[in-house]
Amino acid sequence: MKHRLALVGFGTVGQGIAEILEKKRGELKSAYDYDFDIVAVSDLRFGTAYNPDGLNIPSLLGDAKKGKFTQNVKDWNALQTIKESNATVVCEMSFTDLKTGEPAISHCKAAFETKKHIVTSNKGPAALAYRDMKELAKKHGVKFLIEGTVMSGTPVLNLADGPLAGCTIKGIRGILNGTTNYILTQMENGMDYSAALKKAQELGYAEADPTGDVEGYDARGKVTILTNVVMGAKFAINDVTCKGITGITSADIEKAKKENHRWKLISSVKNENGKITASVAPEKIPMTHPLASAMGATNALTFSTDLMGDITIVGAGAGRTETGFSILADLLKIYRS
Repeated sequence: MKHRLALVGFGTVGQGIAEILEKKRGELKSAYDYDFDIVAVSDLRFGTAYNPDGLNIPSLLGDAKKGKFTQNVKDWNALQTIKESNATVVCEMSFTDLKTGEPAISHCKAAFETKKHIVTSNKGPAALAYRDMKELAKKHGVKFLIEGTVMSGTPVLNLADGPLAGCTIKGIRGILNGTTNYILTQMENGMDYSAALKKAQELGYAEADPTGDVEGYDARGKVTILTNVVMGAKFAINDVTCKGITGITSADIEKAKKENHRWKLISSVKNENGKITASVAPEKIPMTHPLASAMGATNALTFSTDLMGDITIVGAGAGRTETGFSILADLLKIYRS
């Protein structure tokens, strides 16, 4: 069956998945028998384009550079696009709001109610309403897939659910925010905190207001997702204790070096005798631990299992192509199911 895709949000991630699908169309067909059309795209900046028989992807990407869709224009907002289009799968890639989860939660509900699958890289619905989203999707016979919400295209949720199936995961520890990891790396290279933050902002790793990253709030959302999805808990985002890196000084960095340790912002989930706890906080990690080798904007995650011991995966935690790949991975998962 050919998938008909609606993209909600056509920023970095939306354009990333569009580029991947255009580039790999032939390969996806020959290797996986996966066929698709992008039938709708809705974006606050560019407007909405809709063609039930499929839109021209290069034209969409060209229009995005110009700042406005010029072909197959439809006077619809995102909710109308989800409800009225003939899409079978909605790729929800609007901006993330970890306080309310909107507008993404409403987008997901609208998709489920019209029997459309949701694939999303948006942490809002996954962190704030995961159980509700899963139940609604199940009720309407569709999927709610969220691989890109934790480590972009680096497969962690699919790893836990796939290759590690059969293992009991006893704990999770990782580096889930590339901005803070980059800042700590630069501090280890001799910069003070302010200079490292400024450099991260210049490179686009940190926002003009970096609070969400440096205070640990971004990582807290991801830990909430891991706690609920992988560990099967019922955690609200405020159940995760949270401390950022703003108190780490150059003196702390140097002291850790002398101890053969390295500071990292560690996201952690523990299951101790059936009691699950979750946290985000700076920790000194021994240089011998695999997490210590993740430098710069790289992310890493260690699953502690009963059958395989510790399994660590290292990879990109953000990026146009990388997050676009997470959307592709979930699209293929739906198709194979």
